[in-house]
Amino acid sequence: MLSFQSSKNVLSLTEDLLVRIYELLAAESDRKSFRLVCREFRRIDTLTRRHLRVIRIEFLPILLRKYPRLQSLDLSACPRIDDGVVSLLLTRVGPGSNSPILGHWAWGLKSLVLSRATGLRFSGLEMLARACPCLESVDVSYCCGFGDREAAALSSAVGLRELNMDKCLQLTDVGLAKIAVGCSKLEKLSLKWCMEMTDLGIDLLCKKCVDLKYLDVSYLKVTNESLHSIASLLKLEVLGLMACPLIDDVGLQFIERGCPSLKVIDVSRCEGVSSSGLIFVVRGHRNLRELNAGYCLSELSTALLHQMKNLNHLEVIRIDGARISETSFQVISANCKSLVEIGLSKCLGVTNMGIMRLVSACINLRVLNLTCCHSITDAAISAIAYSCRSLVCLKVESCNMITEKGLCQLGSFCLLLEEIDLTDCCGVNDKGLEYLSRCSELSCLKLGLCTNISNKGLSYICFNCLKIHELDLYRCTGIGDDGLEALSNGCKKLRKLNLSYCNEVSDRGLGYIGRLEELSDLEMRALHKITGVGLEAVAVGCKRLADLDMKHCEKVGDSGFWALAYYSKNLRQINLSYCGISDMALCMVMGNLSRLQEAKLVHLSNCTVEGVELALRACCVRIKKVKLFAPLRFMLSSEILEILHARGCIIRWD
Repeated sequence: MLSFQSSKNVLSLTEDLLVRIYELLAAESDRKSFRLVCREFRRIDTLTRRHLRVIRIEFLPILLRKYPRLQSLDLSACPRIDDGVVSLLLTRVGPGSNSPILGHWAWGLKSLVLSRATGLRFSGLEMLARACPCLESVDVSYCCGFGDREAAALSSAVGLRELNMDKCLQLTDVGLAKIAVGCSKLEKLSLKWCMEMTDLGIDLLCKKCVDLKYLDVSYLKVTNESLHSIASLLKLEVLGLMACPLIDDVGLQFIERGCPSLKVIDVSRCEGVSSSGLIFVVRGHRNLRELNAGYCLSELSTALLHQMKNLNHLEVIRIDGARISETSFQVISANCKSLVEIGLSKCLGVTNMGIMRLVSACINLRVLNLTCCHSITDAAISAIAYSCRSLVCLKVESCNMITEKGLCQLGSFCLLLEEIDLTDCCGVNDKGLEYLSRCSELSCLKLGLCTNISNKGLSYICFNCLKIHELDLYRCTGIGDDGLEALSNGCKKLRKLNLSYCNEVSDRGLGYIGRLEELSDLEMRALHKITGVGLEAVAVGCKRLADLDMKHCEKVGDSGFWALAYYSKNLRQINLSYCGISDMALCMVMGNLSRLQEAKLVHLSNCTVEGVELALRACCVRIKKVKLFAPLRFMLSSEILEILHARGCIIRWD
């Protein structure tokens, strides 16, 4: 604790200095500590804060009044926001009030995230667009009910430069035309999964929004005609065409002759695209930085390799699923020396020698994906470790011949490694984890199906890798309560944990998990030794828990579910399938969890049809997706099913 004199010296700092100090704090946790010091520091936070992500919608009016100088507002965690709430936020605090207009918060707003805000419609969007004159970026992705009227409302934001409308399923060419005409300054637009879009809308967009630098039309049923229109965009740098089934090599010919500024193109999973089409792209764009052609090539042809010799600036290449030869590796390594990422997932023909040739020249590699390259052994891993000292991400799922020897080399040379996927690598053991624990920067570790590791190996990781925020232990049957004790003592920053089918975990282990205050995502399927006591420990301790999967945890009684309903207010997704929950406990869980958006409720043997219906009524206002036991389709009342459908809830039957 600061002495009185030290406190006095700190508080004597000028406002400008305090602001500069505050701006140097990058982590939100550090900023939170700053504003809790004293009233003056809290005032600096109020004056300086420019970004706000709201978790609980009921606090939104207070927060907007407190932070009037916001430039970025994220409401993606508030799916219940609707036109009425927006109207309230943009009016005075109360009739005849002398308070300043609450809508002042909107005047300087530049970025607004409304992803999954399915309750918002035309009226609310129009009010927001008109109230925010400085608005430059809007995200309404996954607002599945949004269509042409909502697009028309957004078109009144004439200064808009970035717009994300992914999965706005009702959007058609008419709505896109409104956007194109009203928001002619657009530089970035994403339209993934807008399935009603056609070539006509894309053509008008390209004629009106000539400043576009980023365009993503992935999963759309557009044809080569759209590529002809897109080719006219002189400033386009990034083009996303993933899984567009109607485009082919002929369309990519247009891209060869157009888009002179193109740096990134994604044609992954485009069934009509072959090496010939990629040759057109490569031949016309020597300055290409990123080429994503995963799962669209049967093989890497000699002609394409010949053209790739000219891609001296290429930094990222993904050719997942293609057949590749050792000669191909030699050509890539000899000519693409700027590569920082290579994706070879499920490629045929990947050998130790090929990888050795590749990494001998590509020493700047930071990301390497070798998932399901079954011929890879420790020899290749050793070559990677020795050559690629800057490696931060390595994916070797199902590479069964990797052992502790390879991990020893990674632990010796790749000290910057942040993510490694060792799922289904049966050769990984405790000694290997001891070597790997030297990589103290690790933040994501996947060990699913590694059946030869135990609590001892996990303890090595927990003792040295304190930055881990994601850990996958799926079906690691050697992991039990002692390993989780080490985890709770070392990995305090853990946010995502998978313990499914770790049969040795009991209530004592979940008690340790309850100490992980930052945990937000927990999978614990089929933990047959846990009861309500263990679940209660998790609910009480893990206040940030947002996603919980406890399918097949049959021994958990109602006491655990009562605790969940009372403490886990931030839960957004839950899987209770095959659990022993009762009618009353189910109603409490579904009714009390005010942020719950998705629930899986299959085969609840202790629940009646009436109990399930009451639970659905308790959450029908906010639930967005629910999975139910198939026979209930004919047992639940038509009234509750109609209510859910009317509110946009997606019902899946199993």
